[in-house]
Amino acid sequence: MINYHTNGDWFGDIRHLFTSYTMTKIVRATILMGIYTLAMAAAVEHFEIMSLMSIDPTFFSLIGVVLSIFLVFRTNTAYDRWWEARKQWGALVNNCRNMAIYVDSMWPENDQGIRRFMAKHISNFCLALAEHLRDGAKLDKLIYMHEEEHAYYETKNHIPNFIALRIFQRMADAHRQGHINEGDYINIKAQHQSLLDILGACERIKKTPIPFSYAVYLKLFITAYALLMPIGLIQVFGWLTVPLVMIIFFALTGIEMMGQEIEDPFGLDCNDLPTGDIAHTIKRNVFEILEDRMTDAPREAELYEKVF
Repeated sequence: MINYHTNGDWFGDIRHLFTSYTMTKIVRATILMGIYTLAMAAAVEHFEIMSLMSIDPTFFSLIGVVLSIFLVFRTNTAYDRWWEARKQWGALVNNCRNMAIYVDSMWPENDQGIRRFMAKHISNFCLALAEHLRDGAKLDKLIYMHEEEHAYYETKNHIPNFIALRIFQRMADAHRQGHINEGDYINIKAQHQSLLDILGACERIKKTPIPFSYAVYLKLFITAYALLMPIGLIQVFGWLTVPLVMIIFFALTGIEMMGQEIEDPFGLDCNDLPTGDIAHTIKRNVFEILEDRMTDAPREAELYEKVF
């Protein structure tokens, strides 16, 4: 994801735009359209077939209105998917922090094992989820994995779901043994359930793209509009048709391709969500919370007694 500051350097932001691979594809397509328009203008000039190249420009105005409606719908739909994915990962950050605080507060102070277990597995759930939404979870991205554990995980098809299962098994076992009471169990169970809810919501976004027929129809519409445009503009604008067509085509294809890029917000494109960075942020936050009782730092009560 490209990071920038709002209300920053105007031309600096424009420069960052061209670091996107999508923008590279747009520029290439625009250059090809310019070459096509230049060839059309040269043919009209050389063969003197102006009378055969006459289409009322009003036709393009009317078609342009219809096309703009389609593009607005396309952009809004793609951005809604991007923003919903961001909200889901924002909720994941909050819920993982809440779960870490619950674990640190509800389990006995001297139980460092549960704190290490939860810090490791909550972090691994987020790291595995980021990769699961791309090309599949990669075990080498997970932390503190023993060889036997690594081999066992390789037998599983859905790594984030299995990690969530292990977390819940540890919670249920602590409840049965009386380490946490019924009320605490209900509260932390809700936090655990939210992990699976977020997982399912992200999978829904990932696996349900915009219908193929709609996407192809819009591409065909833009292509036909762009190919016919020189015919309608050459008679009026002459050689100026070349830059005009390139500018219009740049705008149309740019909107379509940017919508196509953010339609799947979990990838590695420049404008996709930084899910990997968010997962590592969760890891740092969770370990900071749960490692607090593992250190030799004086407790607040002892500090209070020293001061007062």
